[in-house]
Amino acid sequence: MPPILSRVLAVVALAFMAACVKPAVYAPDEDVLAARYVHDGPTEIRLFNVVSNESGRGEHAALLINGRERVLFDPAGTWQHPEAPERHDVHYGMNDRMVYVYTYYHARRTHHVRLQTLQVSPDVAERIMELAKEAGPVPDAYCARSIAAILREIPGFEGIPLSFYPNRLSDAFAEIPGVTEERIESDREPTERQQYAGR
Repeated sequence: MPPILSRVLAVVALAFMAACVKPAVYAPDEDVLAARYVHDGPTEIRLFNVVSNESGRGEHAALLINGRERVLFDPAGTWQHPEAPERHDVHYGMNDRMVYVYTYYHARRTHHVRLQTLQVSPDVAERIMELAKEAGPVPDAYCARSIAAILREIPGFEGIPLSFYPNRLSDAFAEIPGVTEERIESDREPTERQQYAGR
């Protein structure tokens, strides 16, 4: 292969890879430390699946992790809030208000949120949190797959399929003993949703 063609192909490949990864967000230490939130509830994980009301298709997945602190792993997500600084798809400061804001950022007239919660040991919560912090930033469309890859590292979760589809992830997660589930609906319009998310 001529050297010039090799260089052109290398540049094209680099451009393609860059297009597949969203810009990295890495909040400064002072913001992360100031936002740190410790929740006094049980150590647990909560899987979010944003489902289209029209098609029934899962369109986004995220994972709330409550361990020594409570954080949200929102792989390839678009949600941002000044009170929940982000580092490579992990949001800190996830107090009850931020969890509510995140949930209703997604729950709207066109979509509902399937929430699944599972209590885990402190060691399991800590390990999942470590893996989430190491995973990002996640490319677009890899939300469900990145969560599945993390969970499959944990004993008892090996049967979770490595799937790109949030519904498949949710259905498999539902089979784990102890998982509880709820559905969050809202008739809020998308423009109202965006305004609310910034409050």
